[in-house]
Amino acid sequence: MDEEKHQLVGKQNGVGNKLRLTVDEVVEEYVGSFGFSQLVQVTLVSIARIFDSHCTLVTIFTDAQPQSWRCIGRECSGEAAASVCGMKPGTWEWSGGNTSSTIAEWGLVCDRRFLAALPTSVYFLGSLIGSAVFGRLADGCLGRKRAVLASCLLTAATIFLTSFSPNIWVYSLLRFANGFSRAGIGICCLVLSTETIGRKWRGQVGQFGFFFFAAGFLSIPLIAYPTRTCWRTLYRIISILPLLYSIFILTPFVAESPRWLLVRGRSEEALDVLRRYAGMNGRELPPSLSLLEPSSTDEKMTSCKGENHASPIEKLWNTRWAVRRMTMVMLTGFGIGFVYYGVQLNVENLNFNLYFTVAINAMMEIPAVFIGSVLLAFTNRRLLFSASAFLTGISCILCMFFSRTGEKRGSLPQLMIEAGGFMAASTAFDVLYIYCVELFPTNVRNFCVSMLRQSLMLGASISPLLVVFGRSSPSFSFLVFGVLSIISGCLSLWLPETRNSPLYETLEQQEEEEMLGSESMELGKKVQM
Repeated sequence: MDEEKHQLVGKQNGVGNKLRLTVDEVVEEYVGSFGFSQLVQVTLVSIARIFDSHCTLVTIFTDAQPQSWRCIGRECSGEAAASVCGMKPGTWEWSGGNTSSTIAEWGLVCDRRFLAALPTSVYFLGSLIGSAVFGRLADGCLGRKRAVLASCLLTAATIFLTSFSPNIWVYSLLRFANGFSRAGIGICCLVLSTETIGRKWRGQVGQFGFFFFAAGFLSIPLIAYPTRTCWRTLYRIISILPLLYSIFILTPFVAESPRWLLVRGRSEEALDVLRRYAGMNGRELPPSLSLLEPSSTDEKMTSCKGENHASPIEKLWNTRWAVRRMTMVMLTGFGIGFVYYGVQLNVENLNFNLYFTVAINAMMEIPAVFIGSVLLAFTNRRLLFSASAFLTGISCILCMFFSRTGEKRGSLPQLMIEAGGFMAASTAFDVLYIYCVELFPTNVRNFCVSMLRQSLMLGASISPLLVVFGRSSPSFSFLVFGVLSIISGCLSLWLPETRNSPLYETLEQQEEEEMLGSESMELGKKVQM
């Protein structure tokens, strides 16, 4: 008891006997590690992940290869009728009509078939660029909440405009814009959700958003099936949802991150947010409480104000340990993004009903998120990620052997192995985001998550090409998926463990605290010897 009093006095300054604590200490000691207020905040923020899922997966249906066609002319007979490529225009038509998908409407078959992969590839490239832009804005002048708001509004606008595309080129351009716009949802929602959570619950809460992504994944075939005769209608329906969310949920009810407010020098606003959280949890902050500002907050990240200080991002690239850490995270993310999105895009090549197959894959996401959430409570991040990546790689390689032995694609044994591999890839994908949040401090956290997002999107943008190539050589595609996943798992072993570690505010603070922690561990080992 005397020791606790001594620590408390040590946190008080000499003027006015004011209690000065870090955000972590306020959350743990007064607000609550994870109470009702944080649950409401996390839920409201995570709803936006549904739109992220819709944007990414909508092309599975809108850009799908029509299942059948029929003859409408006398010349439609004989060997020429075996494929539409041997038919004259006007002698055949798609059974589902020309408006069922972009491929049917714009004739993206035969010598134009590779154009069908263009919209998906440029969508992920747009996400790559958007991740960098929104990451900087969210860490800088815009903040977490307004970055999510801007991303949702732009997403609604670009999805709606996509429904009016007159040709494949305008369609691809708008898909690029849509990918750019939705990039802010994933990275900013994750950071905004976890920055007011105590250490014990941070991993589980970080997984919370992926439940909503899975919900969006599961809902997209339910929306797509009634609109299967017109791909434009599907785009118009899903464009309404982010607009309504921005107006009626995000703007009035979601609060800004107190950590971002503090790092920006707005300590009173940060304290007000924490005070509201404590009140909703049935608690109260001490009247004399003030927030202890991190060491480099004096600079206040004033790159937006024009002062001659190095920005936190410049400091990141000048800090050796941070550069090594960022490089490993990005290389790891490239492999996982390639595999995770590649498996999802490959569902139309399975010999099952498209809507049913997508729904099954969506349901695989839910146990993957649940298992990840449970394991994060008592398992090291590095071990959980690497094990999931290795399991994904092994599953893909097993699928390769099925293909080599002549198993028909879409057969039940191969589908079961793919299901296991996809669940493992989903777990690795989700855990990597949580890992990245804990590896870097507040003033560059959004930027680092955006860099991870860019590496994931870079891998995703290349995966459609392998999916197309895999139609003629499935063994090779499974081999590439497996090897990249195993390499990603190996690279993660060079990252430090972050379980139960605090969230630091600045690079200087993190370097100092981690150095002290390393010295304490070394001293403890020497004492034991």
